[in-house]
Amino acid sequence: MSKSLVLLDHDGGIDDYLSVLLLMTMDNVDPIGIVVTPADCYIEPAIGVTRKILDLVDRSKIPVAASTVRGINPFPPLYRRDSHIIDHLPILNENGRVRTPLLAESGQALMVRAIREAIAPVTLMVTGPLTTVAAALEMAPDIEAKIEKIVWMGGALNVPGNVESVWEPGHDGSAEWNAFWDPMAIDRVWQTQIEIVLCSLDITNTVPVTSEFVRRIAGQRRYSLSDFAGQCYALAIPQDYYFWDVLATAYLARPELYQLEEVETAIVTTGCSQGRTKVQPGGRKIQAMKRVDTERFYEYILQQWAH
Repeated sequence: MSKSLVLLDHDGGIDDYLSVLLLMTMDNVDPIGIVVTPADCYIEPAIGVTRKILDLVDRSKIPVAASTVRGINPFPPLYRRDSHIIDHLPILNENGRVRTPLLAESGQALMVRAIREAIAPVTLMVTGPLTTVAAALEMAPDIEAKIEKIVWMGGALNVPGNVESVWEPGHDGSAEWNAFWDPMAIDRVWQTQIEIVLCSLDITNTVPVTSEFVRRIAGQRRYSLSDFAGQCYALAIPQDYYFWDVLATAYLARPELYQLEEVETAIVTTGCSQGRTKVQPGGRKIQAMKRVDTERFYEYILQQWAH
């Protein structure tokens, strides 16, 4: 069976790193590159973590590049500091050096080159804002024809967003952070004909990271992947934390666990609802993840990290 070509674009949050880890365990996927977008992170430690994860799983030949894009609405520093914490975890630093190289070219340039050089259509797995994708499409409109689909963790369709007024006074709270960071980029991607599979807050809200799950993964601590994931999730437990990016990424390997529905949507780019991904009849059609078999999802994650 041929493998799907996947390029991962993440933005350096705890769940982004665990998406990298999960993607590396998938037998049906051939990762052709990883781009780090400087949104929910500080870019230097986020790049460091990404390279060290690839070292941990012995995949140091996968190209890694830092995107140089910027968003309209920066993530709060309190969120972004997790990249520094994860970069200092002992399990990522015990070898004392990093084997996986960092490319000199930008992340958007890597995206363009990897898609153009791919021998088959490419799936973009995006767990951060869509800004790097939009930049790549502006640089090279021809790559649209070689993108099979975009699986994106972002947006909130029929539930409240997670942009809080304490961080963004005047916002009505309808937007999700990956969308709020750069609404214009989503609007650019929505103008394409690329198939979009959306993992929004509507479904991620139903799959929390629980103390029970963290204890289950602790029972697998003898495996290095579970040890790393358990340390990451321990940092997240004090927060209201969900399987945002990991839930989206697992779709690549186990789509049968998910129920999708077609939704017509539009993007709000200005005003107090900036970044809202709203349901709008006659709007851009996407496939939204509606339900997931939660227990089978948990079991899949535990199985993949039992290495």
